[in-house]
Amino acid sequence: MKESNLYVKIVEWSDEEQCFIGQCPSIIGPCCHGDNETQVYATLCEIVEEWIALMKQAGKTLPPSTIGKNVSEKVLETVS
Repeated sequence: MKESNLYVKIVEWSDEEQCFIGQCPSIIGPCCHGDNETQVYATLCEIVEEWIALMKQAGKTLPPSTIGKNVSEKVLETVS
């Protein structure tokens, strides 16, 4: 399993930008965009993998995993 799989990745439509925007909150904020949701997700995964590699190369500690932490439920709680 890739270490990038340990982090929640979000791709959502932006009415303001009129495109999909991808981010991985614990690793990097909004960092890629496009008209195709699937392509934005694929690009986001690549970016997250690159950021993890750079963090490790710099000797930085990776943030705690966000998978399995009910992140989506917590996001929904803040919206409602």
